[in-house]
Amino acid sequence: MKPFKLTSQLVAKRPVVMSLSLIMMTSMLAACGSTSTPVSTSSQAPASPSGATTSASPAATTAASTAPKAAVPATVVLNWFAEPEHGGNFAASAKGYYKEAGFDMTLMPGGPSVSSTQIVASGKAQFGMANGDDILVARQEGIPIVAIATSMQKSPQALFYHKDSGIKDFSDLNGHKVYVASTASFWQFMKKKYKLDSAQEMKYTGQLVNFVSDKNALTQGYVTSEPFTLEQQKVEFGTLLNADSGYNIYAGVYFTTEKMIAEHPDQVKAFVEATVKGWDYYKDHSEEINPSIKEKNPDMGLDMMKYSATKEMDFVFGGDAATMGTGIMTKERWSEVQKQLVDVGILKSAESIDKVFTTQFLPKK
Repeated sequence: MKPFKLTSQLVAKRPVVMSLSLIMMTSMLAACGSTSTPVSTSSQAPASPSGATTSASPAATTAASTAPKAAVPATVVLNWFAEPEHGGNFAASAKGYYKEAGFDMTLMPGGPSVSSTQIVASGKAQFGMANGDDILVARQEGIPIVAIATSMQKSPQALFYHKDSGIKDFSDLNGHKVYVASTASFWQFMKKKYKLDSAQEMKYTGQLVNFVSDKNALTQGYVTSEPFTLEQQKVEFGTLLNADSGYNIYAGVYFTTEKMIAEHPDQVKAFVEATVKGWDYYKDHSEEINPSIKEKNPDMGLDMMKYSATKEMDFVFGGDAATMGTGIMTKERWSEVQKQLVDVGILKSAESIDKVFTTQFLPKK
């Protein structure tokens, strides 16, 4: 699939489909963990050819202890093409926060054919981004990833409808065409909660043209981007934010593997702290950072980036983040989403939520 153009075309971004390849991941788990080389902390002296241990000279020891440590190569897999929703990562890179934390960091763009959970689980990257429900599903399939921070306190995903369609709430969707990924967890939740038995489920392709041409249709999208395109096309629309339905997931969640946490907790902590610092910088300096995002995604204009950055601020810095700090997550929120996924049959059972996420690496507020 080609990257979606984010200029004046009638297109939507970020199709939300549960990765069907999750069920194929069991055979890959032996490769889980970090591919970076840990910095040796051994104090044992080198052995001589005869096998005896030799002592390093004081001068050599001093030189070794004062030599700068080599940066650790690391990769974070983004959950879509580069955009303001990754502003904290690009700020951390542009301002040198990752470098100061000891990383030679690569920001790997995502896309419709990129699975961040697979790449991190296989050991080809140390960190990734995914929605909270995707992490819960991945763990059910035996992929030992752990959420370590979130970029957004709630998801900006929504359903868009035409202003004159008569729709006011989620319960009004019956009798309407809804362009949505049928396997998306939020849709499974809505169908059951609001008894949407007669809503006509249409295949979501990432295009807005079908929605625009049908005044009775709805489509999924993000309030941080689709409104920009729809307003340019003079389309009068309304939105139903998914979180308002009661399905309130964390979005853009940062995760790593259980193995990475066990073997390199210092690197995990350094990554989280640098990323949070990047988000705090991006909050007031988005227009400074956006050109570096555009370098990775030239199809997205700076005017749209400015729009998206403005719209996403409350999602990133509102809610619990306003009082508890950027990136915070709570057990109550994770438990509620897990329960909802069990109720609709997406999860077979509820594992201990303490295995799903941790806040131990977040900076102290």
